[in-house]
Amino acid sequence: MENFGTLEYVLDKYSKIWSWKITGQRAVSMISRLVPEAWYGENINEVIIPDSIESVKQIKLIMDRYPLEILSKSAWQRKIVKTYTPKPALPPVKYNLHRAKAGEQFRGKLLNFQKEGLDFLLKSSGNALLADEMGLGKTVQTLSYVATEKQTFPVLVVAPLVTLNNWEREISKFMKKKSRNGRIIESESPTSTIIRTGKSKELPVTDFYIINYELLYKRLSDLSKLNLRTIVCDEVHNLRSKTTQKYKAVKKLAALPSLSYRIGLSGTPIFNRGSEIWPIVDILRPGLLGSFKEFCEYFCYVNDKGKAIVLENKRASLRNELQKHVMLRRKKSDVLKELKDKVRYKEVIDADTDYYFDELGKIWTKLEEEQKNAETAFDKSASYHRAIQSERQIAGVAKLPHVINFVKNIMEIEESVVVFCHHKVIHKLLHDSLSEFSPVSIIGGQSDKLRQDQIDKFQKGESKLMIAGLRAGNVGINLTRAKYVIFAELDWSPAIHRQAEDRLHRIGQKNTVFAYYLIGNGTLDDHVANILVDKSYEIDSIMDETADTYENKDKAELILAQIHDKIRSK
Repeated sequence: MENFGTLEYVLDKYSKIWSWKITGQRAVSMISRLVPEAWYGENINEVIIPDSIESVKQIKLIMDRYPLEILSKSAWQRKIVKTYTPKPALPPVKYNLHRAKAGEQFRGKLLNFQKEGLDFLLKSSGNALLADEMGLGKTVQTLSYVATEKQTFPVLVVAPLVTLNNWEREISKFMKKKSRNGRIIESESPTSTIIRTGKSKELPVTDFYIINYELLYKRLSDLSKLNLRTIVCDEVHNLRSKTTQKYKAVKKLAALPSLSYRIGLSGTPIFNRGSEIWPIVDILRPGLLGSFKEFCEYFCYVNDKGKAIVLENKRASLRNELQKHVMLRRKKSDVLKELKDKVRYKEVIDADTDYYFDELGKIWTKLEEEQKNAETAFDKSASYHRAIQSERQIAGVAKLPHVINFVKNIMEIEESVVVFCHHKVIHKLLHDSLSEFSPVSIIGGQSDKLRQDQIDKFQKGESKLMIAGLRAGNVGINLTRAKYVIFAELDWSPAIHRQAEDRLHRIGQKNTVFAYYLIGNGTLDDHVANILVDKSYEIDSIMDETADTYENKDKAELILAQIHDKIRSK
C-alpha cells in the first residue's frame, strides 16, 4: 500500500533512548491502538514506541499487511532476526501413512490427507478414534472405509439428533449400492433407516441404521438382534461419561460377538478434562489405557472438586500413547495449507450493571431459600445449577444492547456474520433487534427441513446474518459464507465454542475467520472466560503438540485496528 507510513530507528530526543519512530496518519492511528506505551513525536502524524520485543512484534504484524517504508534497514534486520528466532520444536508424530485407494463402492473423490485417513483406519482394523480438527471430512473418510473394508455391513451410526439427516444425505452422496451377489449398482445408494422412536419393535433389514444417542438405550434390544458389523459414534465426546445410559448402551453394542469395527469421530473428544478420553478409548480399544482407576493413578490428580485432571507432565505421554495406538489427529493448518488463520479475541463491552446486580440479588436470595429447604443432595445440586443458568441469562440480557451495537458495526463492514447465543430469550431478542438484516436462525426444536432451509439461505447469500443457538448450531452445519463469528454468550466448555467456530473455519473457507467473544463488563463473563482458558490448555496439550490459545491478542488487536481504519477511510 502506497504512502502508508515510514519506520525509522532513532534516538528519542526526550528520553535519550533508542526507539522506533513511525510516521504517516494511518500508520500512527493503527500503532497507537496496538502499543499503549507509544508517545507522540515532535511533528504531526508521528509516534515514538519503545524498542522492545513486544513492540517489534506489533510492528511486524502491521508490516505483514501494510508495508512501511523502512528508513533504518540494518537496525530492523538485526531486531527482526533476534526477535523471531524459531524455538526448537518437538518432532511431529509420524503416522507413516500412505494414500489409500477407496473401494469401488465409494462414490466421490478424497483429498490426499483424507486418503491417508482411510489408510489409518485400514491399518487400525477399523477400531480407532478419528480426531481430525472439525471441518476436515471425518464423515467422508469413515464412509470410504466402510466402502473399502470387507464385511462392514450392517453399519450402526450413532450421532446427535440434528445430524441424522445429514448422515443419510452423505451416505446417498458418497456410497454406491452393492447387490447380494457383489455387483455394484452405480445409480443406487445403500439402504438406510433413521430410528426416530424409542418404542421397541422389529427393525427392517437395511445397510445403515442411524440413531441419536438419547434413543440408543431404549432400542438396545432391537439393535442387538441385527448382527451389526460396524458401529460409528459421531461426535463421540457424547460418551465421555461412563455413568450415562448412552455410554452403557454403546459399550454393550461394541461388545457384541458380530461386531468387528468400532470408529469414533470427534474434533473435540475432550470437552472439559483430559480424563474424559478414557471412556471413549475403552469402547474403541478396551484395556488400552487400563482400568479407569489405573488410568487415574498414572496420569491424573484429583482437584478440589473431585475431578480427575491429567497431570501437566503426563499430557504429552498420554497424547503419544493415543496417537501410537488409536487416534489420528490432524490440524487444519497441517493439511489445508490454503486455509487461512482463525483468530480469537475477547472484547469487553458495557453491561447494565444496575439491572445485573439487582437480578443477581434475587437469584441468590432464591438459592439460599432452596438450599435451606432442600431434602436431598440432588435437590441442592439442581438448585445450584438453576442459579448458575439464571446468572448466565441475566448476564446476556445486561449486555444485550451493546452486543447489538457490536453486531451492527461488524455488519457495516462485512457481508456475512454468524452470531451464537445460548438462551432462547436472548436468541429472540437478538432476532427482533436485528430484524433490519432479515436474519436466519438455528435454534433447538426446529424441524430438519426448516433448519436446512435456514442454512441454505445463509450459504446462498439470501441473508447476511445468522443467529444460532450455541448448542443447536455447533454441529452438523456448514457456514463458510461468513468469516466473522460473534459469541453473544459464553458456554462453560471450550469444545462447544470450537465446534461453533469451525462451522466457519473448514474446507471451503477462503478467508481468515475472526471469532469475537463478547465479555460483559461487571458480570461473571470474565470468570467464565478464564475457566475456558484453563480448560483449553489441558485439552490442547493432550490433543496437540502445540497449544491453541484461546486469545491471540496480537492478531486480534490488529484486526480491530484494521476495522477502525476501514471505517475512518470510508
